[in-house]
Amino acid sequence: MSSDPTPDSLPPLREVIARHGIAARKSLGQHFILDLNVTRRIARAAVTHGGGSLDDATIIEIGPGPGGLTRSLLEAGAKRVVAIERDRRAIAALAELAVAYPGRLDLVEGDALDLDPAAMTDAPRQIVANLPYNIATALLLRWLDRIADYRSLTLMFQREVAERLVAAPRSPAYGRLSVIVQWLAEPKILFDLPPSAFVPPPKVTSSVVSLVPRATPLAPASKAALERVTAAAFGQRRKMLRASLRTLGVMPEPLLDAAGITPTARAEELSVAQFCALARALEALR
Repeated sequence: MSSDPTPDSLPPLREVIARHGIAARKSLGQHFILDLNVTRRIARAAVTHGGGSLDDATIIEIGPGPGGLTRSLLEAGAKRVVAIERDRRAIAALAELAVAYPGRLDLVEGDALDLDPAAMTDAPRQIVANLPYNIATALLLRWLDRIADYRSLTLMFQREVAERLVAAPRSPAYGRLSVIVQWLAEPKILFDLPPSAFVPPPKVTSSVVSLVPRATPLAPASKAALERVTAAAFGQRRKMLRASLRTLGVMPEPLLDAAGITPTARAEELSVAQFCALARALEALR
């Protein structure tokens, strides 16, 4: 018979916050979710869209704060949760949760920007997190370097960032982030959360996004070359590619011809596969 605590046996999150003095800090990008119905919905999304049951996986959570989502992940049966938190006030509160779930919650005090979650955990692994908005995009870009090491990522972003992740060509949100993410993974917006779901409420709507790594990238390309061509193309997105790609240090016309792309096209018109063709052509020319 399981000795895990019942949801009602753990102290309310507001009590935990008051006892440990974990008032959200703007400098840390903190917006806590205290409604366990919401955190359970996120945990369920990690199951439904992340590859199945959590009971065989290591779940990595970034910025757990007082531990609302952490509770829901453990309650949902996560075999092991590795919680990375830089706020020492929260570490003390999470330590109490680790005692309540012996052997299933590991705490790592540190800055997620300085750590490689894949290197410090066992497979299969998933990331499930209400990311601090001030570092969310930077974290995702780092994780993309080892995206194949994850079964899935279920992440909270500002709605504006979420729309960029899933944006299609010829849409205003389509840009560098869209191309790189869609090249390596299949992103999907699962649901939105209003500002009122957080304490303190942010000024924007938030979205939970699922990212499932592709078995192989959408098209062959070097990541470094793909980053270069997207930076050049979207750096002057209103210009035709024959002008914007001059910053690459090569003549754009032969590059575009090799990729089978018309010189008068603009960055927002190209598909991910076409950007990959440009990246391969750049590699070949150099």
